[in-house]
Amino acid sequence: MTALPRLSIGLPVYNGEEYLAESLEALLGQTYEDFELVISDNASTDGTQDICRAYAARDPRIRYLRLSRNIGAAPNHNHVFTKCRGELFKWASHDDLYARDLLRRCVDALDARPDVVLAHADQAVIDGDGKVKVPYEYGLATASPHAPERFRSFLFEPGGDDFYGVMRSAMLRKVKPHDSYHHADRTFVAEIVLHGPFHQVPELLYFRRDHPTRAERANPSKRSRCVNLDPRRAGPLHPTPRLLAEYVWGFAAAIRRAPLSPADRRACFRHLAAWLTSRTRPGAGERVEDRAPVDPDRHSVSVDALVAGREGRRA
Repeated sequence: MTALPRLSIGLPVYNGEEYLAESLEALLGQTYEDFELVISDNASTDGTQDICRAYAARDPRIRYLRLSRNIGAAPNHNHVFTKCRGELFKWASHDDLYARDLLRRCVDALDARPDVVLAHADQAVIDGDGKVKVPYEYGLATASPHAPERFRSFLFEPGGDDFYGVMRSAMLRKVKPHDSYHHADRTFVAEIVLHGPFHQVPELLYFRRDHPTRAERANPSKRSRCVNLDPRRAGPLHPTPRLLAEYVWGFAAAIRRAPLSPADRRACFRHLAAWLTSRTRPGAGERVEDRAPVDPDRHSVSVDALVAGREGRRA
């Protein structure tokens, strides 16, 4: 009987042919190799299926699953997790890039610290060609041993793609699955941060690609983003006010479900109330990708030197 992989990578995808091969090369070229890569194709209508089947035929670590219909991005993220078997788990995006040592550094961090529930690395926003647009330092206090401080920092401070960190599967099964209201990914990670501290590897190893066809760009309105997350949100029962109310309630419900002491629970609710008040101020809700970009040709980081499969692109 084949031993189970230590780490599972779940990659949900829909019509991702433009960047999918690059992301697969980056994942398969990791220095940490004890993983399975489970791809859940959300009934893509472009060349995604052909790309996935070609890579699966070359590497036995890949399992390719194809859904018969588009169930939406959020249900597909939840679905691919249920198909994974590893003690550790990571979601991967079909259009992002990953330095060769990303998985190894994250797994090492989790092995060194049993109390840590999620490990990720420093990151930068890249453009469609893979050049750095916005490098940024991780400033969140998610490493704090105190749950209310982790939660406060997560609410108020921008930055971080912890949703794509390496997590303990047992912990992930304890939190509510990813929902499909506006910013549901934030309430999802907020519940995770209430379960334990995170570890941020101080190396630039993760590159989030910002491009016109990325889901957030292709769906500029709150309604369209939620419909992309789950087609059932297209009906009249899901007006924007309801989606926003669910977002706020998502944080409150996460606090209620989390394994907190009464004092910590009260502190988290106070932070949530302060955050709600702050949202009415100018400048609230800053996004890292909206910051002024750097000149890619003058930035010292070479994505091509760090990411597997891009060696031939070096100048």
